[in-house]
Amino acid sequence: MGKKRKQKRKQPNIVYLKPKAKVEEYQDFFNLGFFVFTIFYFECLLHFFTTRIASPFYYVRLFCLSLLFGIVVYFLSSLSKTTKGKYYLRMLWLVGLAVLFLVHYFIFLQFKVFYDVNTVVAGAGGVVTGFYRQIGRLLGTPSSLFKIFLFFLPAIIYALLHRFYAIHDPLHPRRTNLFLICFLLIVMGIYQYFSFFPHEKEDLYERYNFQNVISKYGLLTGLGSDISKLLFKEEGTNFEVIQEEEIQEEEPVTVYEPNQLDINFEKLAKETTGTLQELNAYVATQKPSLKNEYTGLFKGKNLIFITAEAFTKEVIDKDRTPTLYRLATKGIQFLDYYQPSTSGTTGGEYENIFGMLPTLGGASMKKTASFHNYFTMGSQLNRLGYEGWAFHNNDYTFYDRHITHNQLGYSHGYMAYGNGLEEYITDQWPQSDLEMLQATVPMYLDHTPFNIYYMSVSGHNGYTYGENRMSEKHWDAVKDLPYSERVKGYLAANLELEDALTYLLEQLEQANLINDTVIVVAADHFPYGLDEDAMLGEMPYLSELYGYPVDEIMERDHNQLILWCGALEDKEPIIVDTPTSSLDILPTLSNLFGLEWDSRLLPGRDVFSNREPLFFDLNYNWKSDKGTYNGWTRQFIPKEDAIIPVDYVERMNAIVQNKIQYCKGCLQVDYFGSLFE
Repeated sequence: MGKKRKQKRKQPNIVYLKPKAKVEEYQDFFNLGFFVFTIFYFECLLHFFTTRIASPFYYVRLFCLSLLFGIVVYFLSSLSKTTKGKYYLRMLWLVGLAVLFLVHYFIFLQFKVFYDVNTVVAGAGGVVTGFYRQIGRLLGTPSSLFKIFLFFLPAIIYALLHRFYAIHDPLHPRRTNLFLICFLLIVMGIYQYFSFFPHEKEDLYERYNFQNVISKYGLLTGLGSDISKLLFKEEGTNFEVIQEEEIQEEEPVTVYEPNQLDINFEKLAKETTGTLQELNAYVATQKPSLKNEYTGLFKGKNLIFITAEAFTKEVIDKDRTPTLYRLATKGIQFLDYYQPSTSGTTGGEYENIFGMLPTLGGASMKKTASFHNYFTMGSQLNRLGYEGWAFHNNDYTFYDRHITHNQLGYSHGYMAYGNGLEEYITDQWPQSDLEMLQATVPMYLDHTPFNIYYMSVSGHNGYTYGENRMSEKHWDAVKDLPYSERVKGYLAANLELEDALTYLLEQLEQANLINDTVIVVAADHFPYGLDEDAMLGEMPYLSELYGYPVDEIMERDHNQLILWCGALEDKEPIIVDTPTSSLDILPTLSNLFGLEWDSRLLPGRDVFSNREPLFFDLNYNWKSDKGTYNGWTRQFIPKEDAIIPVDYVERMNAIVQNKIQYCKGCLQVDYFGSLFE
């Protein structure tokens, strides 16, 4: 027999673990931590680029919220059963979050306010247009490209880590998930603890405002709150029973009747339910303001109302804009006027037309398309037999104006570029206000009494020689002014409005209608397109135009209201030196035209009435004849020599909150439709 061959033993498979394999079971914690710190990083970047005002407590609170959102995103990004699938899901989340934060950053750069979901959806055309235009500007500067890079940096880092360090799945998912669930509950408890601090509870619930929530609690909290309100259709209001003060005269010479209609709101409150009941009960507690010596001053006269794109007080100059100067100084002078900037152009229009704050953001105007808009000047004067037109020189469908502006009460409806005016207006950007008036004034001069509304566009940004056709057209008139090129471009663009008003007055004089026509000019918002930066205190061009550093919202939103009639030219100017705002335009016009209206149903005031003067905005800032309150810092600065009653600030805060709740309630339900249809 041959020698038995010795068989070679088969060696077992041995896997040599790299040192990093010992920590693979902790990779899930690494992924979780990466998402938490990424969200915290994004929130801090956005805050630094847009607000930059925070206490140390802000970052503690923001980190707790980032823990909460980071855990949620981690679970959502771990739904795939494969390693590759998890990696792609996580990369998708990182890129998606970067885009989300960048979009809101770009919107804030363009409009200087955060746009809530309602505004983005309702004004998608305007937002997207401004968004892409802003991207074009950003790509031209290294600093802006660096900011874009910063938002995509976490995705880049995660991709590199996956490539070189092979981030694996957890070895003990059940144990890990149980730990994460407990951790999530702890974080939610911390969040609830913070939300019960008095100020936090007010910000998140009682005095909720999308701008303030993002600035104080971060973008994801703001979007979460906003989406939850949309999904669950939050209804109802929260009024505190409190009376507004009246201006007391020592010895009233004339006893005036109240501006009110014959409506029993106490009875209606008992007959209705829900939001309608709350609104009726609130109005029942309000005292009507009184008629006064100016009641009916413009009775029977024509009305031309212009919402001027990005107009502001500093446009007016005795030599450069003689017509605007004439209108601002020869009629009724408003020395302390504000135009709250809350949701771009459509929000400003809503304030001017409806006399209320747009609590639904850019969707506010759109919501009214199905309402009975009883108190607009279009509706009020239409009931008196006025012939009415609404005009705009930009695209007639922009912000759905072809829907909303046909419901404002103007008997001849709405005409703009695309449904009639394109035959008369040059296709350029921006379009000409002068061409709009040259085309439309002949339509109504022979139809007295007439009631006209214009939404202008010539003052629109950007304000550069090559980008803005109106700036280019009027460049010679501003080229030697002691301003930067950007501010010169803004002033030049507004000279088209000056020319349009000059033409209008000439036509009224030729038709012998100058003394029988009232002209109103009010802005939609401050010129937010001047600056590429977004923050208060970081607006060099706006500060250059204003002549002082713009550090506060009220400083930013100061403006000029023009209320003029040829019949006032030869008389002493009527001076209004108390705080006023766009919410006061509608009640003041209603009184001046001697209309039948109810002062209890509008949150603003007839500026000539006995009602206490008050300007307020959606940030809960307010200003009265006794001082100024900052809704962010919650500080009240009394006016010099003012006598401040006990609990004055608390009472005024309650009044402002009631008025905002009223604006909110009127958009939740068709309140005027319930009263008058």
